[in-house]
This record gives sequence, C-alpha cells and structure tokens, in this order.
Amino acid sequence: MTRDSFRRSRKGERLAQIIFITGTGTGVGKTVLTAVLLRHLRQRGCHALAMKPFCSGGQNDVDLLYGLQDGKLSRDEMNPFYFEEPVAPLVAARKHRRRISPGDVLQRIRAIQRQCECLLIEGSGGVMVPLGESFFVADLIAALDCQVVIAAQNKLGVINHTLLTSRMLALYGVNRIKIVLAECRPRDGSARTNAKVLAEMLWPMKVISLPFLGVRANTANAVRINCNKIKKTLALISDFATFCPLFKRSGKKTVTEKC
Repeated sequence: MTRDSFRRSRKGERLAQIIFITGTGTGVGKTVLTAVLLRHLRQRGCHALAMKPFCSGGQNDVDLLYGLQDGKLSRDEMNPFYFEEPVAPLVAARKHRRRISPGDVLQRIRAIQRQCECLLIEGSGGVMVPLGESFFVADLIAALDCQVVIAAQNKLGVINHTLLTSRMLALYGVNRIKIVLAECRPRDGSARTNAKVLAEMLWPMKVISLPFLGVRANTANAVRINCNKIKKTLALISDFATFCPLFKRSGKKTVTEKC
C-alpha cells in the first residue's frame, strides 16, 4: 500500500496530512510547540486542527489547544482517552479495568483527519510510553504513516535522549522526522554545542532551533505573540517537503539516505 493510498478512507476520500509531535520525554514543550504550529498554520490559511488523544492528570494542555481552533472540535473529540491519574495511559487503564485497542485509537484519529487539511497530534511523553497492552506511542506513529516532530530541550543529556528517540522510531520504520531543539532557562554549558552535534549525527535530518519562549509560553496570549515572533522558524518546521528521511531500508541493512 502506498503512502498516498494510506491517506485515503475506504470511501476514497482524501485524508489530511498528519504531523505528530512527540518528545524525548515528558515536559519538553510538546504542547507549546503544537499550539504555535496550530496557530501558524491557521494564520496561513490552512484548515488545521489539533488533538491530544491521550492525556493523564490535568487537561490544561487540551484546554489550550481547544481555545486556538474556534470550537471546531469538542474536548472529547480532541482528547478521547483521558485519565485523572498522572501516570502512563496503560497503567491508568488497568486501574479502571479499561482496555485500549489500537483500532479504537486510530478510528478516533481518522474521524478528525477527515475534517481538516492538516492534523497536528500531540503525543504522550516519549515514543515508548505504553498506551495499551503491547501498544506504544511508536506503534501509533508507525500506523499513521505521518511526519514526526521530536521536541527536545537544549540542555545536558539531550544528545543521548534525541538519538535514542530517533533510532527507536527508525526501528519502527518511521523516518520522516525533524528535531526541534528548544532553548530553556537556565542555560547550561552544553547548550552551545548540542544543536551542532545533533545535526552532525542525524544528518540529513533537520535540527531546528527554537528560541526561549518565556516562562508562561503555555498561555493563549503567549502563543499568539510568539507565533508572530518565530513565524520563519514555524514555517521550517511545518514544511512537509523538508521532512527528509534519515534511514532507508535496504535488505537487512539500514543505510543513510541523502536528500
């Protein structure tokens, strides 16, 4: 099955492009990145929507994204799997004796994918967060056959975490990836060289630097202000044509592919 046909429903209607925003872990800025990308795309005239299928703990992230898309989706549509406990979805689901199947998750996402031109999906934590029984974030990404943005913070440890995340996605056959390296405060000594080293080790994958957006970047007003400040950066991130494959499978070997 080709990628083009994969984006078509059973009735032959074309489905929206998907950008999946994952991260090197929890608390690395996925929600803020999703929010500014959503506003940027909508300002450019793209009928973009955003959802966060899984959310544990509070729903502040869902509320922020909800307020940026003019009520086009309900909170339940944006976040069909919510658990009050701030733990991995699998753990919360087991506590409530609820079984989450990959088919159910995909069905919820496809329903939104039919309503827009571009769908932004914010993931939960990192790529190996368990969503259901033997079902991880990486499985969902692979099933969606989408572009992926890995959010990471420019601080000590980011090289290891980013390489682990990108290599794991490659094992799942996912290779249309960009890295967004966000500045944070306070800035440590590694911040001067992290972007350069990652660009070298992950070439030709794009490593895009995101400036520090402020301590209250997760508010609607800050999203509107920052979107205008970094519109060129957001254009680089959201450009579908520049999601360059890092890996191409050749027989049993995995080789680097140049753009």
